[in-house]
Amino acid sequence: MAKVGETLTRRRPLIELHRPANSTVFVAVLVVLLAGYVLYPTLLILINSFNTSAIPQQGFNFGLDNWQIAFTKPGIFLALWHTVLIWFLYTGISFPVAVLIAWSLARLHIPGSYTLEFMFWVSFMFPTIAVATGWIMLLDPNLGFINILAAKLPFVDRFIFDIFSVPGIVLVHLLSTAISAKVMLLTPAFRNMDSTMEEASRMAGASTFKTMMRVTLPVMTPILVVVFALNTVRLFESFEIEWLLGVRFNYFVYSTKLFSLIRDEVPQWGQATALGSITIIMIAILLPLQRWLLGRRNFETVTGRFRPGYIDIGRWRWVIFGGIVTLIFLLTVAPFLSLILGSFMNRIGYFEWQPIFTLDHWKFVFNDGQFWDGIRTTLILAFSTALISPVLFSIFAYILVRTKWRFRAALETMIWLSAAIPGILSSIGLLWAVLGTELFGWRPFLPLYGTIYLLILVVILQGKLTSTTFIKGVFIQLGSELEEASRIAGASWVQTYLRVWLPLIMPTLILLGTFNFVLAASTTSSIILLSAIGTKTLSILTLELSSPGLGMREEAGVVTIVIIMMTVGVALVARRFGLRLGVRHDARSRDAARQGVPAADPSAAPPARDGR
Repeated sequence: MAKVGETLTRRRPLIELHRPANSTVFVAVLVVLLAGYVLYPTLLILINSFNTSAIPQQGFNFGLDNWQIAFTKPGIFLALWHTVLIWFLYTGISFPVAVLIAWSLARLHIPGSYTLEFMFWVSFMFPTIAVATGWIMLLDPNLGFINILAAKLPFVDRFIFDIFSVPGIVLVHLLSTAISAKVMLLTPAFRNMDSTMEEASRMAGASTFKTMMRVTLPVMTPILVVVFALNTVRLFESFEIEWLLGVRFNYFVYSTKLFSLIRDEVPQWGQATALGSITIIMIAILLPLQRWLLGRRNFETVTGRFRPGYIDIGRWRWVIFGGIVTLIFLLTVAPFLSLILGSFMNRIGYFEWQPIFTLDHWKFVFNDGQFWDGIRTTLILAFSTALISPVLFSIFAYILVRTKWRFRAALETMIWLSAAIPGILSSIGLLWAVLGTELFGWRPFLPLYGTIYLLILVVILQGKLTSTTFIKGVFIQLGSELEEASRIAGASWVQTYLRVWLPLIMPTLILLGTFNFVLAASTTSSIILLSAIGTKTLSILTLELSSPGLGMREEAGVVTIVIIMMTVGVALVARRFGLRLGVRHDARSRDAARQGVPAADPSAAPPARDGR
């Protein structure tokens, strides 16, 4: 016994036990590679913001004209204000709504909670541009299906809602990914919380609501901070909704203003990059705040004494169930039905045309070679991203949370700095890096332009912040005694990862794989300047068809339906495997199963004293 005690006393700390000798080199290589990808294009953006040449690639003339024009030109600061306003409105609504929905699905005894959670997955599978197109078909002030039907009512003069307005932009944000993405990210974290703390609160006389406010939400602070920080970093990222809805009534935000400067008859490259440089200020403020919030206390919620469970709220569960089902209908069924109906109409909203319905739009799309090239490119991008991203960024997250290796802070800084660059601005920087980098008369990156390999690299790294920070939040929840017990039992680092960590984080990896699949299938701004004719994705093709200038909404609807079917199909497969893994609230042991002991009934959880 003394020998055992002596062995444990001499045992090195866990991280020292399995830290590889070349850990510093490994992390340093990651930092250098990320820095090259992030800082070099960013440096080119900053340098070219001082280039007053009309065509930057043909020479460099130093000057401050771009900065002076950018911040004195009418509309620049107005676009920045519009960006903050839109973000504040949809975040102020979506964040508390998503928290309540995730808490209800994970902690309350709601009928079909897993199915309802999956429907938010389905909603997220709908590309933003598809949702925007669907709601344009429904709420166009002149041709929208809902407004046409409402105009027949005696008390309605023209229309009941104009989608081409600030409320319309906010509405489409809420009904695209603003709510569903947060529910997807928060629900697994709420489900992994130990119910012992909530039971203690209710036994002390606290109501279900007070328990949520004083126990559940404070414990879930790291995940809430992560999700909010991710949402804040995307402040300047939104593009498709504002381009399709805002340009129609001359309402520009940051990203659409940048795009308009670049797509002008005489591209204003210098002004665009001068305007884009302001994002560095945002990340300089956000990163220290995020790290301070996550590092100030311990938030482990899955330990060796973990107890899952639900709260029974009686009849109120049907009220919550009805509210969630209604929201899911607006998120999925309504825009999808409008896309289906619009794709078969001769012209959307013209019910007096004969014949009303036609297959011409479907024939046009399926006979277009760009469509089939788009399918091939989209599938390659999406599957590559879905398979590589979760594994790669789980390694990043493990390094940041579970190790004390050198250069960890630099690695995290690179991850967050890269997220500060909006997609359209990042696309500009990478375009200059690919086309303008010259070494002794040789352009080493030029062969990458327009290839699928460059797009794969861009799309994979586009999701690094979401993937790394969310897996990082999950690692923070996992108690250290789980790993220590495995190591004391003699398991190696690989065995511990496969038998302890992997079962716990696998649902998160599957969720993030699906998340990145959809991100890759629907991304536009980050690759729109890097793709060529043969490597256009379906999302870029949809944006071109539905742009205000071309106005082929029916054909765009056909392409978006194909994207939806593709992404939802992947979600179904992911769900089939995901539900078999991770923490289950209805699980029972093998011995209990052999003895015929039934699984724990979620409804048997102690009810709140106030009946709620």
